[in-house]
Amino acid sequence: MDDGGEPGTIRPGGRTARVREAVLRAAEDALTEQGLTGLDLADVARRAGVGKTTVYRRWGTVTSLVADLLEDMAEQSAPRTETGSLLGDLTANARLVQRTLTDPRQGPLFKALIAAATGDGKTAAALHRFYDIRVREWAPCVRQAVDRGEAPEGTDPHEVIRAVSAPLYYHLLISGGRLDEALADRAAEAAATAAGAGVYVRDAGRSRPRETDTSRRA
Repeated sequence: MDDGGEPGTIRPGGRTARVREAVLRAAEDALTEQGLTGLDLADVARRAGVGKTTVYRRWGTVTSLVADLLEDMAEQSAPRTETGSLLGDLTANARLVQRTLTDPRQGPLFKALIAAATGDGKTAAALHRFYDIRVREWAPCVRQAVDRGEAPEGTDPHEVIRAVSAPLYYHLLISGGRLDEALADRAAEAAATAAGAGVYVRDAGRSRPRETDTSRRA
């Protein structure tokens, strides 16, 4: 039966949903083991225990399958934590990212997806959507911090959340340094301190970083 619509975009229930789940988990396995260059729709079908024609009809291309996998990962991600303070919330976010990137399965999977995105526009767009969803999920904690007076009006919530995870991805992909909980906590503290100092205010004329704080960090 033809599901209709663009390959990789259907969200049905019942048996088709079970097939999608099996195929996406099989795609995760293949990506983790072999990277994007080793990802093959026929092999994914074999791993998932479904017919090749089902996979080809539903997704059509490897990039469509990867895009659907990223959307599913965004849907399954843990929800935002609220602790009552900006530092607490950002620490919870940083530790979630750290646990994900050091997970024996999720860490290699993210490396493979990021590597794939550098050479494929559709995969890159899907990866951008994934992170946009996650940033928007956590952005309210910054807006709540502004309401509590922990950060100035005009603070860009998205930039604050991005600043938390940036050092963690740097360690994962570039430096190869120890990606532990202490690093996650430092990243959260740095982002919270910068946000409180007005670094992430959209209009710099409305609120500037406090000079006394800056001089102490120089």
